[in-house]
Amino acid sequence: MSQTAAAAPIEAPSDLELLELATDAAARLRAAIAELVVGQAEVVEGMLIALAARGHALLVGVPGLAKTLLVSALAQALDLSFGRVQFTPDLLPADITGTDVLHEHEGQRSLRFLPGPIFHNLVLADEINRTPPKTQAALLQAMQEREVTVGTCTHKLPVPFQVFATRNPIELEGTYPLPEAQRDRFLLEIHVDYPSESQERAIAVRTTSPYDIHLAPVMDRGRLMQLAALVPRIPITEEAVALAVGYARATRPASPTAPEPVREYVRYGCGPRGSQALVLGAKARAALRGEAAADVDDVRALLAPALRHRLVLSYRADADGVTELGLLEAVARAVR
Repeated sequence: MSQTAAAAPIEAPSDLELLELATDAAARLRAAIAELVVGQAEVVEGMLIALAARGHALLVGVPGLAKTLLVSALAQALDLSFGRVQFTPDLLPADITGTDVLHEHEGQRSLRFLPGPIFHNLVLADEINRTPPKTQAALLQAMQEREVTVGTCTHKLPVPFQVFATRNPIELEGTYPLPEAQRDRFLLEIHVDYPSESQERAIAVRTTSPYDIHLAPVMDRGRLMQLAALVPRIPITEEAVALAVGYARATRPASPTAPEPVREYVRYGCGPRGSQALVLGAKARAALRGEAAADVDDVRALLAPALRHRLVLSYRADADGVTELGLLEAVARAVR
């Protein structure tokens, strides 16, 4: 009587193996996105850091800089379900989260939940500042708790779930400021700048020629979840943690370490989410670079993306032309 040998259990990769996989995956993702988007290497790097840290990201830039294309390319390269919400002034919260609809079957009526476009792994909130705060607030629970409550029922969102939003910084007609609580839910604010002259030439040629490409996935969802679980386990030096906390505290006008420009122009500095974003983002950055631990260089690199959207400036700052970036440069000089 023959017996079938039991299959040997598949061992989970070690953290060192996952670190090597993270570096390789990041390189392949950069190459895949570059097939669709010319340039914007720093923007892609920021998006990958947010992705690895399982955080949300806000992409800020003028129209036509491929913000939407960057997010859709990332979803294609990861083979994740992708949902896009075009934010408009008449958008309702139910248009994002979904709603209960009346369903009739065999003479029996019941309410059935119809999921909205937020029920995807990667959600693009396009031009998020074009909708009123009430509708923007529909994202708050989803971004923080990764679930939505409609009526009396709470519905879990897919895993993974991340929001990449876009905002146009120059247009004021028909736009609404993002509430502070909303901005604070974004791990990073990534600024998308104009391409260089050579890059713009390549864009002009590529987008006016027959160029249709669909990205093949470079990583499955299971591997992505393994890499995302690795990031919190990445060690970080005590000096790096102290620097992250020092940066966050120095943005608060009442803090004894706040530099003079912060005391003069900042109404409210970052809360604890600011230092948390710096530490988690530093760990993700280290993992993507194949480094076994995060250090002060990782924290320094993320100072502006992690903190600038958490500052609330005074009216005097606007009148004097003072920007969040200029204030953070003062913070960087004050905190060593």
